[in-house]
Amino acid sequence: MTTLNFAPLYRSTVGFDHMAALLDKVTTNERGQSSYPPYDIELLAQDRYQITMAVAGFAEQELVITSENNMLTVAAVKTDKKTDVKRNWLHQGIAERNFKRQFRLAEHVKVVTASLTNGLLQIQLQREVPETLKPRLIAINGRRHDGQIKPVLQSA
Repeated sequence: MTTLNFAPLYRSTVGFDHMAALLDKVTTNERGQSSYPPYDIELLAQDRYQITMAVAGFAEQELVITSENNMLTVAAVKTDKKTDVKRNWLHQGIAERNFKRQFRLAEHVKVVTASLTNGLLQIQLQREVPETLKPRLIAINGRRHDGQIKPVLQSA
């Protein structure tokens, strides 16, 4: 497998070391990471996302979703089923094991809603950039512009 070298990135940037560390982490193959439960990440519209996880066999009260410090965590703990009936499995393919799956969220991405339907957990996400961080026009000598932000030409 090819590994990427981010050394030039470290040498030519200042203050982006957390971004380079994230890239290192993403490109590193973590052998201990489980692929359970399976999930999809979908772009619904500009700045709207949805994570869908297959959590068959888990009840709503057994799932815990938390969002803290740009980290979304979905965890499940299966409550013990104490039954007097001893089952004789011929095949047991439905995995009802505990799990913890984490997703690193970009800046200003917030969880909007979560729902569980037919064994699929759907988490809606929205990027909401604060007004203070959006580009704005600066009037020169009090003159108003046409409202268009034009790109600055770069010299060659």
